Amino acid sequence: MSDALPTIDVVAAVVERDGAFLACRRAAGRAAAGKWEFPGGKVEASESPADALVREIREELGVSIEVAGELVVVEPGRDGGIRLICLHARLEGPPPVASTDHDELRWVARDELAALDWAEPDVPAVRLLADGTAG
Repeated sequence: MSDALPTIDVVAAVVERDGAFLACRRAAGRAAAGKWEFPGGKVEASESPADALVREIREELGVSIEVAGELVVVEPGRDGGIRLICLHARLEGPPPVASTDHDELRWVARDELAALDWAEPDVPAVRLLADGTAG
């Protein structure tokens, strides 16, 4: 009998505007509180990752996005867990000003990304963006 966790697909929006990326700090009382992440959430059984991301961003940030392609997929370890699908996204309208899941939203320049305390699943995407190999 295996003790592996089921794999849960989670999507994250990598949104760039004027050379900076949208970072969101997890609010107190939530898992990984105080850690920074790209906004997003769980993919429902009937959704594609792109559809899930559009829904999650509308729910969390109250804005519309257009998914522009895949950045990176971070696979879970042998024991299962979260598969993070990071997708490039473009805002369709004004930028968000508040979030249901975060206590701070910040536009972060590429060369400042590594200075934030990122949630572990987001780190591979941050590395790709920070070293200029993506985005």
